[in-house]
Order: sequence, then structure tokens, then C-alpha cells
Amino acid sequence: MNRSQSKPDDEVLVQAAQSDHAAFDLLYRRYVEQVYRYCYSRVGDRADAEDLTAQTFLAALQGLPDFDGRGSFAAWLFGIARHKCADHYRRAYANPGEPLEAAQGLPDPAVTDPEQRAHLSGVLDCVRRALDALTPDRREALQMRFWGGLKHQEIAAVMGRSEDAAKMLVWRAVADLRERCLDERDEEA
Repeated sequence: MNRSQSKPDDEVLVQAAQSDHAAFDLLYRRYVEQVYRYCYSRVGDRADAEDLTAQTFLAALQGLPDFDGRGSFAAWLFGIARHKCADHYRRAYANPGEPLEAAQGLPDPAVTDPEQRAHLSGVLDCVRRALDALTPDRREALQMRFWGGLKHQEIAAVMGRSEDAAKMLVWRAVADLRERCLDERDEEA
């Protein structure tokens, strides 16, 4: 595949968008789903997640002239989303939403065995509860990785940590969830 047929990278799109706001549309299309999933995982409400996603992209568009390109655009964008979500909680004095609540009770079409379906439902319920028990940093890193789709390097930039520290946060969060929800359930069986 030659360069003219491949997708332009973020750096090229950012440079174009800094002088022509119409070019920002490509960045929006590239990241809107990831930002929405991340915001939804933080607030647990569709309408709030949609509002926070819109606020994130509006702030990014307004701040684009000041983006210096020292880090990745994705890390910068998710840093904005992270702050928008934090502002949401400060304004509303709300508790964190239940990121997996919407999936609870929905059958997995790939699982037809009722016993297996019940097991998966129990695991999902356990994960939902266990997310609240994770340290805030571990939960945040996990949400950025799996709901936001960020790479460890980008998580590190957003959280102000080293890449190794970001990897460790995600690894420990997954290990905590596995221990609480899979290992304990396997022992019960």
C-alpha cells in the first residue's frame, strides 16, 4: 500500500486542522467512538457520555492552535476527556457510574448454554462490583486501555506516569479483576 492510499497519521491531520477547522472532522471521526466509550465507562449514562464527548471535542477544537505535538494527539485528547469527566463529577457531586450496568442481564448471542450464560452473567456482575473496589489509578488506566482503546504510552502521557508504570497499572487492575471474579468463581465451582 503506498502512502497516498493509506490513512493520514494524526500529526498530518492536526497540522491541517490547525489552519483549517474542516480538517478536524477526520480527527473527530477517528476518535469519537473511543472517547464516547471512555466517557461512558466513567459516567455510566448515555446522555452524559454524549455530552462529555461533545465537550471534549469542542475543547480540543478550541485548544488545537495550542497543541504543540510533543505527545500524541490521542493522549492529549484523552487528557481533555479525563478532565471533562472529572469536572462532571465535581459539578454534580455524583458517584462514579456503573460502566458495565448496561450490559448486565443482556444475553450473549454467542453463548447458548444456559449454565455457561449464568456463569458469564455472574462474572460480569462481579467485574462491575470489583471495578469500584480498584484503586482510582488502576480503574482509570483500565478504562483508558479497554474502553478508550489507548496504548500504554498514551495512558502514561495522560496520567503523567512512565509507560512502564501505566503497563503495571493496567496489569494489576486486570489481575485484581481476575482474582476477584474468575479465580474465586472457579474455586466455588
